[in-house]
Amino acid sequence: MPDGGWLDAVVRLRAAREPAVLVTLATVRGHAPRRAGAKMVVSATGAWGSIGGGNVEALATERARAQLADPDAAPEMMSCELSERAPSEHGAQCCGGKVTVLLEPLRPVPAVAIFGIGHVGLELARILVRHDLELHLIDTRPEMLADSRLAVLADAPATIHVHRVSVLPESVVAELPAGSHVLIMTHDHAEDVALCDATLRRADLGSIGLIGSSGKWARFRRRLAAEGGHDEQTIARIRTPIGLPDIGGKEPATIAVSVAADLLRTFERDGARA
Repeated sequence: MPDGGWLDAVVRLRAAREPAVLVTLATVRGHAPRRAGAKMVVSATGAWGSIGGGNVEALATERARAQLADPDAAPEMMSCELSERAPSEHGAQCCGGKVTVLLEPLRPVPAVAIFGIGHVGLELARILVRHDLELHLIDTRPEMLADSRLAVLADAPATIHVHRVSVLPESVVAELPAGSHVLIMTHDHAEDVALCDATLRRADLGSIGLIGSSGKWARFRRRLAAEGGHDEQTIARIRTPIGLPDIGGKEPATIAVSVAADLLRTFERDGARA
């Protein structure tokens, strides 16, 4: 197993939305192959870095993969003695020391796609970037995604992906990670209905929200059924109106707060179901 590369592995696994466990040699008493602070990363199919090899590393890898199989797994500590007298499943280590190992599950962060970065879309993005998530921003109007306009989103925890498309914003739907939560709020009803159709054709997306009136939704439902061939159960995946019903203001910032709060509540429900 290569000693280096655990940090690069974290970056790669996060980008691929693949869960992993960060394993850290937390404390060392006496003699051990590695000093405290040594790290490794374990995924379902690979491992990068090293905490010293031998029985300790093998046990930590086994425990890490057990955590990966448990969606509710929390960080935990495990202790190991490096002694011939200590139980050993993978060969004895007789350094004479004792170590504790910290195992921390690294789960994929939520992904959110906002189609339409107008007044409400930008206000919503300003709230969501303060959270650890992947944020996809899509608009067919170049001025909406100008660097100067998006500068207010800088220096935030979220990873931002800007999709500048001149036509067919629905083409971006195919590029979104599985489980993405989609919010449709463009300036053009034709774009909105095309996006509704494209999102319904992906069964692996998370929530789908559409901004607009009940009249707009009634027209969309008819088109999605007649032209898109979607049945009622599929169409019901789209939620409209979006946001918390007891926040009724119409200012862009108020709507954005309502939609963001509702979305964060969805993340919590997803975590509870997992």
